[in-house]
Amino acid sequence: MRTIKGPAIFLAQFAGDKAPFDTLENICRWAADLGYKGVQLPTWPSQFIDLEKAATSKSYADDLKGRVEAQGVQITELSTHMQGQLVAVHPVYDAQMDGFAPPEVHGNSAARQQWAVQQLKWAAMAAKNLGLTAHATFSGALAWPFLYPFPERPAGLVEEAFDELAQRWTPILDVFEENGVDLCYEIHPGEDLHDGVSYEMFLERVKNHPRANLLYDPSHFVLQCLDYLDYIDIYHERIRMFHVKDAEFNPTGRVGVYGGFQSWVNRAGRFRSVGDGQVDFTSIFSKMAQYDFPGWAVLEWECALKHPEDGAREGAEFIAAHIIRVTEHASLDDVAAGSRADNRKLLGLS
Repeated sequence: MRTIKGPAIFLAQFAGDKAPFDTLENICRWAADLGYKGVQLPTWPSQFIDLEKAATSKSYADDLKGRVEAQGVQITELSTHMQGQLVAVHPVYDAQMDGFAPPEVHGNSAARQQWAVQQLKWAAMAAKNLGLTAHATFSGALAWPFLYPFPERPAGLVEEAFDELAQRWTPILDVFEENGVDLCYEIHPGEDLHDGVSYEMFLERVKNHPRANLLYDPSHFVLQCLDYLDYIDIYHERIRMFHVKDAEFNPTGRVGVYGGFQSWVNRAGRFRSVGDGQVDFTSIFSKMAQYDFPGWAVLEWECALKHPEDGAREGAEFIAAHIIRVTEHASLDDVAAGSRADNRKLLGLS
């Protein structure tokens, strides 16, 4: 068994234009001062990383890695959540999704998708240059608008959507295979890969691709009323990344899973800072240790109530307190040496 690495923090929710969140050095030093040992680096804020350079220049990647480590942390993984979302976009979301892409591809969904695919391929190469073994992304969504339909979906609609999704992602997965990096889909509402069954539908269509793996985030399963502990038992062999993020689900007679079009504060299901929600992290960390999870415990902060800097400070302490330093010797497995003759005698078979 391996001890989970951490604590680490995903920087996406903290990046900004004011110190200490404005430059790579400043935000990494801030994270280190809070007690984090690693940072998960989003690739869309240009002040943190030039993804193309990291992919095509080993010297740039080495310099980037050195700049981070000089502040007292290391890069745990890169993230292309925003770019991954653009690999597959239903037209109903076109206008909103343009905000995740550069201006030169706005209003041109085909060009935007090509840009996103290139970004993913560069991400695989950049991860290799940085010495990383896992990468975070979203799957995008073609079928999501038809999740709970009236009138009923026509036969074959979902199958067609997943066939297309697999066709788009297979060449990207192949590049990750070439670079020795696991592509980890965050299973997330709003994505076609939003629960276990939808992931299995995709996995079948990419022919159980060895790089089509999972980022485990229990908060999204609380909001779906899905058993997030059983999920680990089922999919642990594919879980290569871990977001430590809390949530709560408190339905009333007025609002439930679908949220009633309310703000995050007024929904029955909402994200919370770690320790303030309903996720059983003690059991999660135990299962991660049991199944020899190879990666980092990474705080992803999102909360409808708490200030992000308080959440970040508390998150480092929370993760450190939950990481299980695994034993090298399980006392209950220790047995005295014995011969076959001795064993037969104990069984009354001599």
